[in-house]
Amino acid sequence: MAAPLSLPQSIDSPDMRRAGRELLSLALIDARNHTLHLLSLYEDALGSATLPVERGEGVLPPIWLAGHIGWFAEWWIARNTQRAFGIDCPVRPTRLAAIEPQADDWWNPHQGGAERPWSPDLPDLGQTKAYLLETLEGTLELLERAAETDAGLYFYRLALFHEDLRGEQLVVMAQTLGLRFDIELAPAPPPGEPLLVPSTLWELGLPARGFSFAQEQGAHEVDVPEFEIDAQPVTWSQFVEFVDDGGYDRSEFWHPEGGWDWLAQQAGEGRRGPRHVEQIGAAHHGTGGSVLQHRFGRTVRAAGHQSAVHLSWWEADAWARWAGRRIATEVEWEIAAHTAARRGFRWADVHEWTAGTLKPWPGYRTDPWSAGGEFDPEPAFYQARVLRGASLATRARLRSPKARGFAMPGRDNGFFGFRTCTL
Repeated sequence: MAAPLSLPQSIDSPDMRRAGRELLSLALIDARNHTLHLLSLYEDALGSATLPVERGEGVLPPIWLAGHIGWFAEWWIARNTQRAFGIDCPVRPTRLAAIEPQADDWWNPHQGGAERPWSPDLPDLGQTKAYLLETLEGTLELLERAAETDAGLYFYRLALFHEDLRGEQLVVMAQTLGLRFDIELAPAPPPGEPLLVPSTLWELGLPARGFSFAQEQGAHEVDVPEFEIDAQPVTWSQFVEFVDDGGYDRSEFWHPEGGWDWLAQQAGEGRRGPRHVEQIGAAHHGTGGSVLQHRFGRTVRAAGHQSAVHLSWWEADAWARWAGRRIATEVEWEIAAHTAARRGFRWADVHEWTAGTLKPWPGYRTDPWSAGGEFDPEPAFYQARVLRGASLATRARLRSPKARGFAMPGRDNGFFGFRTCTL
């Protein structure tokens, strides 16, 4: 059973993976405007046009990241003489010169090493914005003449979704750095009862038509027995119970192949709750079992029925073991997202960890652009965990029940949560 294919009606549609030239042009403009808007938020929050930020895990200078967005589009579109081949383009195509002679030295992550983004001789915010506008103009001019085929539009769709992913990265970095961003959580409805989903034959993966990331390729059918799944991700009030029961001190709840070791590595922080949490649990007098959380530079009291967030996979697995449940598999998650939405299956406020490790699907093929980069799934196979869903920082067009992200199990800086199934 597969979800039907449809053509996008707007730039916010998850069907933008199959968008033609007209909507792609509008979406590329929208993505670039969003990047510029995020840079403005950084400038307001930091009070300086140099956007100075402290080094830390998962943090890059925002000006460098913005320049890299423009560089990436130019590298794979305007400078790529073999872009018309789409996914069949060579990894190292014949390339033209950049509009900025130092572009590769400044923004190519494979040049200059990890220190390069922090170099003081990189362009300033004004120069970077000018480069963003100039590269967008070049992309749109070439798009007008591109063939209206999956191959002809492949790199334009890629440039769009790459910018959307980097936009979410900029928001995650702002949360990591404790910057005052005016981003509000949508109010969460009261939790619903778990949902029983009947057995089915389900098609995982995306068809050959349209754009897909490498880890999403390879449509194949899976026979899935009946299962019961949470109607929403695990909430803060549910997670508080685990903390109050000594969950962070009891090794029997933690995965023997990495979970307890991961927690021990966090001991320097005195880890007794998820990342960005100041207080959690009824043990704190007067909190009534609530959660005080750092959210974009403010300390706020999280609503008990909001999804627990900034959790590693190890923490999700420990909670599930404590509760006598298990993390949902990605196929269970996808089936429920497609078939149980009208019965109360709620998603899209956190990316959700799923059980098992990231594996290539039948028909997997390497794409020309991600090899060796942070979006390359191959080094992560059989180690990383799959993430499904979306977060408050995910652009609407990337919010698809078919979208398949991944991260190493110890990552907790993203807007990560989880849901469980009965054993």
